[in-house]
Amino acid sequence: MKNLILCLGIFCFVSFVANAQQTSILFIGNSYVYTADLPGTLKSLALAGGDSIYHESNTPGGYTFQGHSTNATTLGKIASREWDFVVLQEQSQMPSFPPAQVASQTYPYAAILVDSIKSNYACSEPIFFMTWGRRDGDQSNCAGYPPLCTFEGMNARLRTSYLEMGVNNNATVAPCGAAWHQMSVDDNFFWNGLYSGDGSHPSAWGTYLNACVFYATIFRKSPVGIEYYSSIGQQDAEDLQQLAEDIVLDSLSNWYIGHQDVVSNAGFGINSGLTVDFNGASVNATTHHWNFGDGETSNQEITSHTFPNSGTYSVTHIASSNCDADTTVFEVNLSPSSIQENSLYNLEIQVVNSVLSLKNVLNSIIQLNVFDYAGREVLSTRVNAGTTKSFELNLPSGIYLCRFSDGKSQLTKKVFLE
Repeated sequence: MKNLILCLGIFCFVSFVANAQQTSILFIGNSYVYTADLPGTLKSLALAGGDSIYHESNTPGGYTFQGHSTNATTLGKIASREWDFVVLQEQSQMPSFPPAQVASQTYPYAAILVDSIKSNYACSEPIFFMTWGRRDGDQSNCAGYPPLCTFEGMNARLRTSYLEMGVNNNATVAPCGAAWHQMSVDDNFFWNGLYSGDGSHPSAWGTYLNACVFYATIFRKSPVGIEYYSSIGQQDAEDLQQLAEDIVLDSLSNWYIGHQDVVSNAGFGINSGLTVDFNGASVNATTHHWNFGDGETSNQEITSHTFPNSGTYSVTHIASSNCDADTTVFEVNLSPSSIQENSLYNLEIQVVNSVLSLKNVLNSIIQLNVFDYAGREVLSTRVNAGTTKSFELNLPSGIYLCRFSDGKSQLTKKVFLE
Protein backbone atom coordinates (compact mmCIF):
# COMPACT_ATOMS: atom_id res chain seq x y z
CA MET A 1 0.00 0.00 0.00
CA LYS A 2 1.36 3.40 -0.97
CA ASN A 3 0.63 6.69 0.70
CA LEU A 4 -0.02 9.68 -1.59
CA ILE A 5 0.04 13.02 0.19
CA LEU A 6 -1.38 16.08 -1.54
CA CYS A 7 -0.51 19.41 0.07
CA LEU A 8 -2.16 22.60 -1.13
CA GLY A 9 -0.59 25.48 0.72
CA ILE A 10 -0.59 24.24 4.29
CA PHE A 11 -3.47 21.78 3.87
CA CYS A 12 -2.70 18.11 3.21
CA PHE A 13 -5.04 15.43 2.00
CA VAL A 14 -4.05 11.77 2.30
CA SER A 15 -5.40 9.06 0.05
CA PHE A 16 -4.45 5.41 0.17
CA VAL A 17 -4.05 3.49 -3.06
CA ALA A 18 -4.21 -0.25 -2.61
CA ASN A 19 -1.86 -2.47 -4.49
CA ALA A 20 -4.11 -4.59 -6.71
CA GLN A 21 -1.44 -7.17 -7.46
CA GLN A 22 -1.48 -10.63 -5.95
CA THR A 23 0.19 -10.83 -2.54
CA SER A 24 2.35 -13.89 -1.91
CA ILE A 25 2.58 -15.34 1.60
CA LEU A 26 4.58 -18.31 2.89
CA PHE A 27 3.49 -19.82 6.22
CA ILE A 28 6.19 -21.55 8.29
CA GLY A 29 4.92 -23.10 11.50
CA ASN A 30 2.96 -26.11 12.73
CA SER A 31 -0.56 -27.21 13.64
CA TYR A 32 -1.55 -23.76 14.92
CA VAL A 33 -1.42 -22.69 11.26
CA TYR A 34 -3.12 -25.64 9.60
CA THR A 35 -5.85 -26.29 12.21
CA ALA A 36 -9.07 -24.92 10.69
CA ASP A 37 -6.95 -23.79 7.69
CA LEU A 38 -5.64 -20.32 8.54
CA PRO A 39 -4.07 -19.77 5.06
CA GLY A 40 -7.28 -20.70 3.26
CA THR A 41 -9.45 -18.64 5.60
CA LEU A 42 -7.21 -15.61 5.10
CA LYS A 43 -7.28 -16.10 1.33
CA SER A 44 -11.09 -16.22 1.25
CA LEU A 45 -11.38 -13.22 3.57
CA ALA A 46 -8.96 -11.20 1.45
CA LEU A 47 -10.71 -12.14 -1.78
CA ALA A 48 -14.04 -10.96 -0.38
CA GLY A 49 -12.29 -7.72 0.58
CA GLY A 50 -10.95 -7.20 -2.94
CA ASP A 51 -7.41 -8.51 -2.36
CA SER A 52 -5.74 -11.51 -3.96
CA ILE A 53 -3.43 -13.91 -2.10
CA TYR A 54 -1.16 -16.71 -3.25
CA HIS A 55 0.05 -18.87 -0.39
CA GLU A 56 2.13 -21.90 0.42
CA SER A 57 2.94 -23.55 3.75
CA ASN A 58 5.26 -25.88 5.56
CA THR A 59 3.62 -26.67 8.91
CA PRO A 60 4.54 -30.10 10.33
CA GLY A 61 2.85 -30.79 13.66
CA GLY A 62 4.83 -29.62 16.70
CA TYR A 63 7.64 -28.13 14.63
CA THR A 64 10.00 -25.57 16.17
CA PHE A 65 12.05 -22.75 14.70
CA GLN A 66 15.11 -24.89 15.30
CA GLY A 67 13.63 -27.68 13.22
CA HIS A 68 12.56 -25.31 10.45
CA SER A 69 16.01 -23.70 10.34
CA THR A 70 17.50 -26.90 8.86
CA ASN A 71 14.38 -28.38 7.23
CA ALA A 72 14.95 -28.91 3.50
CA THR A 73 11.30 -28.28 2.64
CA THR A 74 11.19 -25.02 4.61
CA LEU A 75 14.42 -23.71 3.13
CA GLY A 76 13.38 -24.81 -0.35
CA LYS A 77 10.06 -23.00 -0.11
CA ILE A 78 11.77 -19.83 1.16
CA ALA A 79 14.08 -19.93 -1.85
CA SER A 80 11.37 -20.83 -4.35
CA ARG A 81 10.18 -17.27 -5.06
CA GLU A 82 10.36 -13.64 -3.98
CA TRP A 83 7.76 -13.74 -1.23
CA ASP A 84 5.98 -10.57 -0.15
CA PHE A 85 5.49 -11.94 3.38
CA VAL A 86 6.82 -14.94 5.28
CA VAL A 87 4.90 -15.86 8.44
CA LEU A 88 6.94 -17.47 11.24
CA GLN A 89 5.16 -19.39 14.04
CA GLU A 90 7.15 -21.10 16.77
CA GLN A 91 6.02 -24.23 18.63
CA SER A 92 3.15 -23.09 20.87
CA GLN A 93 4.93 -23.44 24.25
CA MET A 94 8.54 -22.49 23.54
CA PRO A 95 8.26 -18.66 23.52
CA SER A 96 6.42 -18.81 26.87
CA PHE A 97 9.28 -20.48 28.72
CA PRO A 98 11.64 -18.55 31.06
CA PRO A 99 13.49 -15.72 29.29
CA ALA A 100 16.91 -17.38 29.43
CA GLN A 101 15.54 -20.55 27.89
CA VAL A 102 13.76 -18.63 25.14
CA ALA A 103 16.95 -16.65 24.46
CA SER A 104 18.91 -19.85 23.89
CA GLN A 105 16.33 -22.16 22.32
CA THR A 106 14.14 -19.86 20.22
CA TYR A 107 15.74 -16.50 19.41
CA PRO A 108 18.84 -17.83 17.56
CA TYR A 109 16.71 -19.93 15.22
CA ALA A 110 14.25 -17.10 14.61
CA ALA A 111 17.24 -15.02 13.49
CA ILE A 112 18.47 -17.84 11.22
CA LEU A 113 15.07 -18.06 9.52
CA VAL A 114 14.84 -14.28 9.04
CA ASP A 115 18.35 -14.28 7.60
CA SER A 116 17.34 -17.02 5.15
CA ILE A 117 14.28 -15.02 4.14
CA LYS A 118 16.20 -11.78 3.63
CA SER A 119 19.08 -13.53 1.84
CA ASN A 120 16.63 -14.92 -0.67
CA TYR A 121 14.81 -11.60 -1.23
CA ALA A 122 15.67 -8.45 0.71
CA CYS A 123 12.17 -7.04 0.30
CA SER A 124 10.36 -9.99 1.85
CA GLU A 125 8.69 -8.97 5.10
CA PRO A 126 8.95 -11.51 7.94
CA ILE A 127 5.88 -11.60 10.19
CA PHE A 128 6.09 -13.28 13.58
CA PHE A 129 2.77 -14.99 14.39
CA MET A 130 2.09 -14.08 18.03
CA THR A 131 0.16 -17.06 19.36
CA TRP A 132 -1.97 -17.28 22.53
CA GLY A 133 -1.85 -18.94 25.92
CA ARG A 134 -3.56 -22.24 26.45
CA ARG A 135 -7.05 -21.92 27.93
CA ASP A 136 -5.99 -23.43 31.27
CA GLY A 137 -2.33 -22.48 31.07
CA ASP A 138 0.48 -24.96 30.46
CA GLN A 139 -0.13 -27.39 33.29
CA SER A 140 2.72 -29.68 32.21
CA ASN A 141 5.23 -26.90 32.97
CA CYS A 142 3.32 -24.93 35.60
CA ALA A 143 5.18 -26.32 38.61
CA GLY A 144 8.56 -25.38 37.18
CA TYR A 145 7.57 -21.90 36.03
CA PRO A 146 4.49 -20.35 37.72
CA PRO A 147 3.65 -17.80 34.98
CA LEU A 148 2.58 -20.77 32.86
CA CYS A 149 -0.12 -21.83 35.31
CA THR A 150 -2.78 -19.55 33.77
CA PHE A 151 -3.83 -18.31 30.36
CA GLU A 152 -2.97 -14.77 31.37
CA GLY A 153 0.56 -15.62 32.49
CA MET A 154 1.34 -17.81 29.49
CA ASN A 155 -0.16 -15.31 27.09
CA ALA A 156 1.90 -12.45 28.57
CA ARG A 157 5.12 -14.43 28.13
CA LEU A 158 4.23 -15.23 24.52
CA ARG A 159 3.50 -11.57 23.83
CA THR A 160 6.83 -10.45 25.30
CA SER A 161 8.84 -13.05 23.39
CA TYR A 162 7.21 -12.38 20.03
CA LEU A 163 7.62 -8.63 20.40
CA GLU A 164 11.28 -9.13 21.26
CA MET A 165 11.69 -11.27 18.14
CA GLY A 166 10.09 -8.48 16.13
CA VAL A 167 12.50 -5.90 17.54
CA ASN A 168 15.57 -8.10 17.31
CA ASN A 169 14.91 -9.05 13.69
CA ASN A 170 13.42 -5.79 12.37
CA ALA A 171 10.25 -7.72 11.63
CA THR A 172 6.50 -7.28 11.89
CA VAL A 173 4.37 -9.01 14.54
CA ALA A 174 0.81 -10.21 13.87
CA PRO A 175 -0.80 -9.73 17.32
CA CYS A 176 -3.19 -12.68 17.37
CA GLY A 177 -2.40 -13.43 21.02
CA ALA A 178 -3.23 -9.83 21.95
CA ALA A 179 -6.62 -10.22 20.25
CA TRP A 180 -7.31 -13.46 22.13
CA HIS A 181 -6.42 -11.75 25.40
CA GLN A 182 -8.77 -8.85 24.68
CA MET A 183 -11.59 -11.29 23.98
CA SER A 184 -10.91 -13.00 27.31
CA VAL A 185 -11.50 -9.63 28.97
CA ASP A 186 -14.52 -8.63 26.89
CA ASP A 187 -16.47 -11.89 26.72
CA ASN A 188 -15.22 -14.97 28.55
CA PHE A 189 -17.81 -17.27 26.97
CA PHE A 190 -16.89 -16.15 23.44
CA TRP A 191 -13.18 -16.45 24.33
CA ASN A 192 -13.69 -20.10 25.32
CA GLY A 193 -15.18 -20.67 21.90
CA LEU A 194 -11.95 -19.58 20.21
CA TYR A 195 -10.40 -22.90 21.30
CA SER A 196 -10.94 -26.36 19.94
CA GLY A 197 -11.68 -29.16 22.40
CA ASP A 198 -8.06 -29.50 23.56
CA GLY A 199 -7.96 -25.96 24.97
CA SER A 200 -4.89 -25.18 22.86
CA HIS A 201 -5.55 -25.24 19.11
CA PRO A 202 -7.91 -22.74 17.49
CA SER A 203 -11.49 -23.56 16.61
CA ALA A 204 -13.04 -22.20 13.42
CA TRP A 205 -13.79 -19.04 15.45
CA GLY A 206 -10.20 -18.74 16.65
CA THR A 207 -8.85 -19.24 13.14
CA TYR A 208 -11.28 -16.66 11.76
CA LEU A 209 -10.05 -14.13 14.35
CA ASN A 210 -6.45 -14.93 13.41
CA ALA A 211 -7.27 -14.44 9.73
CA CYS A 212 -8.80 -11.03 10.49
CA VAL A 213 -5.68 -10.02 12.43
CA PHE A 214 -3.43 -11.11 9.56
CA TYR A 215 -5.61 -9.29 7.03
CA ALA A 216 -5.32 -6.03 8.98
CA THR A 217 -1.58 -6.59 9.54
CA ILE A 218 -0.72 -7.34 5.91
CA PHE A 219 -3.08 -5.01 4.04
CA ARG A 220 -3.35 -2.23 6.69
CA LYS A 221 -7.09 -2.29 6.10
CA SER A 222 -9.98 -3.08 8.38
CA PRO A 223 -11.73 -6.43 7.88
CA VAL A 224 -14.93 -4.83 9.20
CA GLY A 225 -17.69 -5.12 6.62
CA ILE A 226 -16.11 -7.90 4.55
CA GLU A 227 -18.90 -10.30 3.64
CA TYR A 228 -17.06 -13.53 4.26
CA TYR A 229 -18.03 -15.34 7.43
CA SER A 230 -16.42 -18.78 7.01
CA SER A 231 -18.55 -21.29 8.92
CA ILE A 232 -19.10 -19.25 12.08
CA GLY A 233 -22.10 -17.08 11.24
CA GLN A 234 -22.38 -13.41 10.34
CA GLN A 235 -22.79 -11.89 13.82
CA ASP A 236 -19.82 -13.73 15.35
CA ALA A 237 -17.71 -12.95 12.28
CA GLU A 238 -18.55 -9.26 12.48
CA ASP A 239 -17.65 -9.16 16.18
CA LEU A 240 -14.26 -10.76 15.44
CA GLN A 241 -13.68 -8.38 12.51
CA GLN A 242 -14.18 -5.42 14.83
CA LEU A 243 -11.88 -6.90 17.47
CA ALA A 244 -9.09 -7.37 14.91
CA GLU A 245 -9.49 -3.79 13.69
CA ASP A 246 -9.27 -2.46 17.25
CA ILE A 247 -6.17 -4.47 18.13
CA VAL A 248 -4.19 -3.97 14.92
CA LEU A 249 -5.11 -0.69 13.28
CA ASP A 250 -5.29 1.37 16.47
CA SER A 251 -1.74 0.38 17.40
CA LEU A 252 0.34 -0.22 14.26
CA SER A 253 3.56 0.94 15.89
CA ASN A 254 3.07 -1.48 18.82
CA TRP A 255 3.41 -4.38 16.40
CA TYR A 256 6.16 -2.84 14.24
CA ILE A 257 3.81 -2.81 11.28
CA GLY A 258 5.32 -0.64 8.57
CA HIS A 259 8.94 -1.00 9.67
CA GLN A 260 10.07 -1.34 6.03
CA ASP A 261 7.79 1.35 4.62
CA VAL A 262 9.21 4.45 3.02
CA VAL A 263 7.37 7.50 4.30
CA SER A 264 7.84 10.86 2.64
CA ASN A 265 7.06 13.86 4.82
CA ALA A 266 8.74 16.40 2.56
CA GLY A 267 8.30 20.06 3.30
CA PHE A 268 9.38 23.46 2.06
CA GLY A 269 9.98 26.97 3.23
CA ILE A 270 10.27 30.16 1.20
CA ASN A 271 13.77 31.46 1.84
CA SER A 272 13.94 34.81 0.09
CA GLY A 273 12.95 36.20 -3.26
CA LEU A 274 12.11 33.31 -5.57
CA THR A 275 14.32 30.84 -3.69
CA VAL A 276 12.61 28.01 -1.82
CA ASP A 277 14.25 25.53 0.56
CA PHE A 278 13.08 21.91 0.26
CA ASN A 279 13.56 19.16 2.83
CA GLY A 280 12.80 15.58 1.78
CA ALA A 281 12.53 14.40 5.39
CA SER A 282 11.62 10.73 5.04
CA VAL A 283 11.81 7.39 6.78
CA ASN A 284 13.64 4.40 5.24
CA ALA A 285 14.41 6.29 2.02
CA THR A 286 17.73 5.74 0.27
CA THR A 287 17.09 7.97 -2.76
CA HIS A 288 15.19 11.19 -3.39
CA HIS A 289 13.86 12.83 -6.53
CA TRP A 290 12.39 16.32 -6.79
CA ASN A 291 10.44 17.71 -9.72
CA PHE A 292 9.98 21.44 -9.15
CA GLY A 293 7.29 21.93 -11.78
CA ASP A 294 9.35 24.34 -13.85
CA GLY A 295 11.35 21.77 -15.81
CA GLU A 296 14.09 21.46 -13.18
CA THR A 297 14.80 18.45 -10.93
CA SER A 298 17.11 17.40 -8.10
CA ASN A 299 18.19 14.13 -6.46
CA GLN A 300 19.28 15.72 -3.16
CA GLU A 301 17.35 15.09 0.05
CA ILE A 302 17.76 18.71 1.16
CA THR A 303 18.05 21.33 -1.54
CA SER A 304 17.22 24.90 -2.50
CA HIS A 305 15.70 25.93 -5.79
CA THR A 306 15.24 29.34 -7.37
CA PHE A 307 12.13 29.59 -9.54
CA PRO A 308 12.20 31.72 -12.72
CA ASN A 309 9.09 33.75 -11.94
CA SER A 310 6.42 34.30 -9.32
CA GLY A 311 3.40 32.01 -9.64
CA THR A 312 2.15 28.64 -8.44
CA TYR A 313 4.26 25.51 -8.99
CA SER A 314 3.29 21.87 -8.44
CA VAL A 315 6.29 20.24 -6.74
CA THR A 316 6.71 16.46 -6.44
CA HIS A 317 9.00 14.62 -4.05
CA ILE A 318 9.57 10.87 -4.45
CA ALA A 319 11.32 9.05 -1.61
CA SER A 320 12.31 5.49 -2.39
CA SER A 321 14.26 2.43 -1.30
CA ASN A 322 14.93 -0.82 -3.10
CA CYS A 323 11.62 -2.13 -1.77
CA ASP A 324 9.20 0.78 -1.51
CA ALA A 325 8.45 4.36 -2.54
CA ASP A 326 6.27 7.19 -1.34
CA THR A 327 5.28 10.46 -2.99
CA THR A 328 4.45 13.91 -1.69
CA VAL A 329 2.91 16.52 -3.99
CA PHE A 330 2.36 20.11 -2.92
CA GLU A 331 1.70 23.53 -4.42
CA VAL A 332 4.26 26.29 -3.88
CA ASN A 333 2.66 29.70 -4.27
CA LEU A 334 5.20 32.42 -5.01
CA SER A 335 2.86 35.36 -5.13
CA PRO A 336 4.46 38.74 -4.38
CA SER A 337 2.96 38.74 -0.87
CA SER A 338 4.46 35.33 -0.02
CA ILE A 339 8.01 36.02 -1.17
CA GLN A 340 9.69 36.58 2.15
CA GLU A 341 12.25 34.93 4.35
CA ASN A 342 11.23 31.66 5.97
CA SER A 343 11.52 32.29 9.70
CA LEU A 344 10.71 28.69 10.68
CA TYR A 345 14.41 27.89 10.60
CA ASN A 346 14.74 29.95 13.79
CA LEU A 347 12.57 27.57 15.82
CA GLU A 348 14.43 25.64 18.50
CA ILE A 349 13.48 21.99 19.06
CA GLN A 350 15.07 19.56 21.51
CA VAL A 351 14.39 15.96 22.62
CA VAL A 352 15.75 14.81 26.00
CA ASN A 353 14.59 11.67 27.84
CA SER A 354 11.44 11.30 25.73
CA VAL A 355 10.46 14.95 26.31
CA LEU A 356 10.14 17.11 23.19
CA SER A 357 10.50 20.85 23.73
CA LEU A 358 9.73 23.54 21.16
CA LYS A 359 10.87 27.11 21.77
CA ASN A 360 8.85 29.45 19.58
CA VAL A 361 10.97 32.57 19.18
CA LEU A 362 8.70 33.93 16.44
CA ASN A 363 5.86 36.42 16.53
CA SER A 364 3.31 33.95 15.20
CA ILE A 365 1.55 30.83 16.44
CA ILE A 366 3.23 27.61 15.27
CA GLN A 367 1.31 24.46 14.38
CA LEU A 368 3.35 21.37 15.30
CA ASN A 369 2.53 17.89 13.97
CA VAL A 370 4.66 14.84 14.83
CA PHE A 371 4.54 11.63 12.78
CA ASP A 372 5.95 8.20 13.54
CA TYR A 373 7.87 5.98 11.09
CA ALA A 374 4.59 4.53 9.75
CA GLY A 375 3.31 8.01 8.85
CA ARG A 376 0.77 8.04 11.71
CA GLU A 377 0.25 11.35 13.46
CA VAL A 378 1.20 11.00 17.15
CA LEU A 379 0.99 14.64 18.21
CA SER A 380 -0.84 17.74 16.97
CA THR A 381 -0.61 20.99 18.92
CA ARG A 382 -0.12 24.74 18.68
CA VAL A 383 2.64 26.71 20.36
CA ASN A 384 1.95 30.37 21.03
CA ALA A 385 4.36 33.09 19.95
CA GLY A 386 7.27 33.69 22.31
CA THR A 387 6.63 30.59 24.43
CA THR A 388 8.26 27.23 25.06
CA LYS A 389 6.12 24.11 25.25
CA SER A 390 7.21 20.62 26.29
CA PHE A 391 5.53 17.28 25.60
CA GLU A 392 6.08 13.89 27.23
CA LEU A 393 6.20 11.41 24.33
CA ASN A 394 5.32 7.94 25.61
CA LEU A 395 6.37 6.37 22.33
CA PRO A 396 8.76 3.64 21.14
CA SER A 397 12.30 4.73 20.35
CA GLY A 398 13.07 5.61 16.75
CA ILE A 399 12.93 8.38 14.16
CA TYR A 400 10.02 10.83 14.20
CA LEU A 401 9.18 13.67 11.83
CA CYS A 402 8.21 17.10 13.16
CA ARG A 403 6.35 19.41 10.80
CA PHE A 404 6.04 23.12 11.62
CA SER A 405 3.75 25.63 9.97
CA ASP A 406 3.05 29.31 10.57
CA GLY A 407 0.25 29.50 8.00
CA LYS A 408 2.59 30.77 5.27
CA SER A 409 5.45 28.27 5.15
CA GLN A 410 6.12 24.81 6.47
CA LEU A 411 9.27 23.00 7.53
CA THR A 412 9.94 19.34 8.45
CA LYS A 413 12.74 18.11 10.70
CA LYS A 414 13.76 14.64 11.86
CA VAL A 415 14.19 13.91 15.57
CA PHE A 416 15.37 10.71 17.26
CA LEU A 417 13.57 9.47 20.34
CA GLU A 418 15.74 7.25 22.57
